[in-house]
Amino acid sequence: MALKPPIEPIQHAVVDIFSINDGKLSIEQQIEVYVNDLFNVQDNKSISLEEVLEGLRYVMDYRIKNGGQPHLDKSLMKRLSEGLFLNMGHTEGHLLKKKTTTAADMAFFLFGDFLEEVIEFRVVVSELDVSDLRRQLKIHYRCQPTSSTKEQKRGAIAMVLLLTRFFPNQFSDWRDLIKENEQGDMERLLKSSLYTEVSNEEKSKMPRAPEVLGIALLPPPQALYFDRSVDKLLCMFSKTDKDRGLSEDLVPALREHYGTNGLPAPPRPNPFKMLWEQLTDFMVLILIAAAIIEAAEKEYNSMIVLLVVVVLNTIIGFSQEWKASKTLNALMNLSVPQAVVIRDGQQRYIESEELVPGDLVVLEEGDAVPADIRLIEVSQLGVVEGILTGESVPAQKNIHAIKSKTRKIPIGDCKGNAFMSTTIARGRAKGIVVRTGIQTELGRIRYPGRFSGSYYRHYGSWSKTYGGKTGTLTEGKMGTSELWTTDNSLYKFTESTSVNPNDGQIIREHEDLRRRMIHVRHTANASSNDQQEINYAAMRPKPIDTEHPEGYTKQLYSAFMVSSLCNNSAIRKDEETGEFKSIGDPTEIALTVAAQKGGLGRDYWSQNLGFKKVYEQAFDSERKLMSSVYHAEGGNHILDNDKMFFACKGAPEELLRKCSHYMKKDAESITDQSMEMTDDFASQVYDENVRMASQGLRVLGIAFKIIPADSVHLSEGHNETSDGEESSNKNPNLEESGMIFVGLVGLIDPPKQGVKEAVETCQQAGIHVMMITGDHVETATAIASQLGIFKGDVPGMSRAILGRELDLLSDDAIIELDPFPSVFARVSPDNKLSIVRALQQRGELVAMTGDGVNDAPAIKRADVGVAMGQAGTEITKQAADIVLVNDNFTSIVDAVKEGRHVFDNILKFIVYLLSCNGAEIFLMLICTIANIEVPLTVMMILWANIIADIPPAMALGVEPNEKDLMQRHPRDPKMGVITKMTWLIIFINSMLIALLALASYVITLYALKFPIELSRSMTFTTLTTLQLVHSFNARSVHLSVFKTGVTGNRWMVGAFFVSFGLMVMGIYTPGINSWLELVPVGWECWVITIIAVVLLITFVEIEKLIIRKVTAVKQ
Repeated sequence: MALKPPIEPIQHAVVDIFSINDGKLSIEQQIEVYVNDLFNVQDNKSISLEEVLEGLRYVMDYRIKNGGQPHLDKSLMKRLSEGLFLNMGHTEGHLLKKKTTTAADMAFFLFGDFLEEVIEFRVVVSELDVSDLRRQLKIHYRCQPTSSTKEQKRGAIAMVLLLTRFFPNQFSDWRDLIKENEQGDMERLLKSSLYTEVSNEEKSKMPRAPEVLGIALLPPPQALYFDRSVDKLLCMFSKTDKDRGLSEDLVPALREHYGTNGLPAPPRPNPFKMLWEQLTDFMVLILIAAAIIEAAEKEYNSMIVLLVVVVLNTIIGFSQEWKASKTLNALMNLSVPQAVVIRDGQQRYIESEELVPGDLVVLEEGDAVPADIRLIEVSQLGVVEGILTGESVPAQKNIHAIKSKTRKIPIGDCKGNAFMSTTIARGRAKGIVVRTGIQTELGRIRYPGRFSGSYYRHYGSWSKTYGGKTGTLTEGKMGTSELWTTDNSLYKFTESTSVNPNDGQIIREHEDLRRRMIHVRHTANASSNDQQEINYAAMRPKPIDTEHPEGYTKQLYSAFMVSSLCNNSAIRKDEETGEFKSIGDPTEIALTVAAQKGGLGRDYWSQNLGFKKVYEQAFDSERKLMSSVYHAEGGNHILDNDKMFFACKGAPEELLRKCSHYMKKDAESITDQSMEMTDDFASQVYDENVRMASQGLRVLGIAFKIIPADSVHLSEGHNETSDGEESSNKNPNLEESGMIFVGLVGLIDPPKQGVKEAVETCQQAGIHVMMITGDHVETATAIASQLGIFKGDVPGMSRAILGRELDLLSDDAIIELDPFPSVFARVSPDNKLSIVRALQQRGELVAMTGDGVNDAPAIKRADVGVAMGQAGTEITKQAADIVLVNDNFTSIVDAVKEGRHVFDNILKFIVYLLSCNGAEIFLMLICTIANIEVPLTVMMILWANIIADIPPAMALGVEPNEKDLMQRHPRDPKMGVITKMTWLIIFINSMLIALLALASYVITLYALKFPIELSRSMTFTTLTTLQLVHSFNARSVHLSVFKTGVTGNRWMVGAFFVSFGLMVMGIYTPGINSWLELVPVGWECWVITIIAVVLLITFVEIEKLIIRKVTAVKQ
């Protein structure tokens, strides 16, 4: 039997086949998936060996055993035997008590079952050499008298019996199958009662799966089963009736087997742990030790001061950390929804934690999906999977099986599954629970360590920032941006994402003006008389009058009519709050809002004109269309009573093929004769579609037709179905064909305000911003182009890549991508993780932003993980290092700027203090070495440290940003705060201040012959003044003081005058100066001090000039 060809082109090596016989090919396809996993299970972090073997066991028990399928492809059986051999020899324990693992025994037992049931498998085994078979089977591990279990011994006996029975010529002597020194154990086993028990069984000699309270076969392993049809699924879950569900009696046993449908609770902050961490901080421990020493020396005043500092530091640190943890917990609202389940034929509400695989769950609009579900019945089902895929638009679901050579396909392509914690946007469905708890997609993302080990991370300056499109860079909601109609008019909507119909305007660009625009693409042949006099003033874009819809062109009128009627969403105003709230699909909400802003919402058509929906064909991913039929009882000014309005919307390329006509420019009503579709008009529609899509808009086409009233029996009421073809067979008038094309609608998920400027700032700061999204590549690149992330004419910023293309690349190949892509589209959580890992291995430091569960693994792996506080899931917040309270990407840029600012000020603080203190040390050291009387007393040094260190250093801590702060390249995180260059600057500045102070001391003491007391006072004055002036130099390590200015930091100016005033007071105030061992100085001192200040500024400016040139050369 040959497989049917796919009904549409293959997108990602996944073939959709909706009809395939349940026979040999189906079984082989399932086995092939598991065989691939057997060879790749060590590298595939998303699945365990036990899961693969459980899947094979299930195929054996349900599809092959008891003659179900005795013939399978020989090459496949050869690969299966090699895969089982590869995994049946795993052992555990020490040398003296080595035994096989549970997974190895599962592989061993499966080998025996396939040997017993499949003829081609026996042929493959017969071709093996006995020594190879002995080495691979390792039967001796399973016949140990003390360490082997009864099942292992039973399996060893069964394997010997099967091989000697099927291959009497090759393996007639069982001793050939056992290591020589282990044959004694097997011989004793063959003489035991267990041998008699096994040999007397006619079938299934290998150990059987344990029964679960009356469930004869092993319950199905937890998997998505996207490749199984509904009939096959119901056969697998044989205890689940599609109408009555599970029996309540089976639930406890299944829950014991599978576990509960719950995820571990997130860790809560522990106040005692926080307090302990504060008290065990290294600096706090030093202060406590100093306080103990002071107490031992009976310096109780000093001890009290130190303990007060410890207490204050602990209180401040604890309160800040506790407040931050409480804020984070407030953002994490974890609720366990209830589930509607059918058990014993009764529909009931239960806690979602009580669900087990096999439960029959009912899903309605607005419900949260309680577990991973394989759908068996759907009606217009749309599911918002944004937390997993990043897509804000609901995914349309169906019940069809998807055949694939691999178990791993993108979540967005699993059309037959609904995933835990996603939301039903529209429609209803029934499905069977197939995965629960941490086995769900949500659980695997949230707890990757359960499947792939834990990650490590470190912190530092980053050079790559990744952001998802929806919710991070864009607003995460749809709005109507443009409407193009067949008269070539373009209508633009302001404030498009606001659901308030009173917000914004509708601006019309006249058709004649657009025809003359040189930037508008024209593929179709233009036919106009350009020789006429042109009135450009009349063609100027201007708002339309939405208060009088009767003045609209018939094209615009019809467009709003289709947008309102071919729609199931609703906008309602909350009477209490006055806010407008939306219900339904985001795309349909955007169309409803657009129609309401034009004054032609659904209330206008239903209440004023009496239109009532009588029939609907729901949107699905195959037709890519949705249509609705309306009738007005008694007729109205648009339609007579014997007519119905057939409205349709959908993908432009699909809709246009279904249209035979389009509305002519001078139409007086929607029933006027329309123009027949032509190639020129189709080209014009194509041009507009391309133009809208290039702007990142999601484009929909709209059309209608008038049909007879007897097309639908009105007594049937409102018919809805998810299968358009089946319903349309009732009447050819209900087919989506022969329609009149009206126009195109461009929907947008607009970028957040300020994001474009923030991206540009990042790029100037040497941070490469990239976009990772689940959206289509065309939309992603268009949005990225608007934001400046993707630039087609800039090398290194002009590459976009799809997730399925990444799947084909090894980790090494991803690392070597050159240029590295700026946009990643249609990606999976694994793709995001691979991208982050590749960048880190390239030596980059990566910050990853996101809001959905699908972002959590990459956020956890990144050097800095950033989660959205409002839109982000609690899983993502737990994985992140930073949570943005306002969900704005610009906050990240502000954080980078503030981080650089803080680092800059810390560096300035350190450079200033070390320069000043170093100057005092060098001054005293030089005088000591030169055998010169020390220039400063202890009291002078203490006073200088108090007035020249504390106020200016504190002022440097609040120094404003330098203008070039965000034009610098990122700092290497491996580089210390103080580099070799910084140490050189500190040394030069210290020596310079010390030598100038020393010069003042030597001149006054030896040249001017001043007394030692006066010379010391003059040295103190010069040194302290130089330090205070140097505080202005320290405002920038490399910028000139003439560029940074003097008054830019008011705190610094205030600190200078306070410190200078205290210095003067200490010199000239009687009593105080004697206590400080100072004497008043004369004018000679101030002249020397001024000269020293000028020299200091000159030398420091030369030093900074050299630093700037060296830095420029390095960059």
